[in-house]
Amino acid sequence: MATVLYITAHPGVQESASYSLSVGKEFIESYRYANPNDEIVHLDLYKADVPQLDADIFSGWGKLGAGTAFADLTDTEKAKVSRLGQLVDQFVAADKYVFVSPIWNFSYPPVLKAYIDSICVAGKTFRYTEKGPIGLLSDKKGVHIQASGSVLSAGSQYAESEMGHRHLNSIMEFFGITNFEGIFVEGMAKAPAQAAEIKEKAIQQAREVAANF
Repeated sequence: MATVLYITAHPGVQESASYSLSVGKEFIESYRYANPNDEIVHLDLYKADVPQLDADIFSGWGKLGAGTAFADLTDTEKAKVSRLGQLVDQFVAADKYVFVSPIWNFSYPPVLKAYIDSICVAGKTFRYTEKGPIGLLSDKKGVHIQASGSVLSAGSQYAESEMGHRHLNSIMEFFGITNFEGIFVEGMAKAPAQAAEIKEKAIQQAREVAANF
């Protein structure tokens, strides 16, 4: 049995109001049908406690690095440092990852960046060597479902401006996850009359990818 971590970074609560969440929902349903014994864990980043790296966290890390016992940290430092540990441990424990996010200003929502910062941990997702860092999650796989009003995927006019999927793909490669693909729901604002068709095409792609994920 495999564990799938379904990570959504969208402030909406109804799939029908979001292209990315709608396609994500279809992906998960298709995956569940094809793999009924697998566990699917939904991590809604807008509802989860995802601390941003701030002065409390760096202070806590600094104290621990200097030999201070965890019990001697401030309550705020304990809470934030502990939560970051929980998030990276959850990520490492999963076998497969499904990220769902919209494009905001050529990138993803800031809560996803905060989450990425929480899982980039030496000794957990990568390690340093004399030849540079190497990923520790080479046995994992992932997919990213991304929605954008404009067409931003590879080959498009604005592909070089797209920083959402490209950055997430770089992070996955950093972790050793080379089996990582994107499903793009894009162009709805550019061609609103074709929005329903664009969405349906992405749903069909999601179902196909999910069946073999």
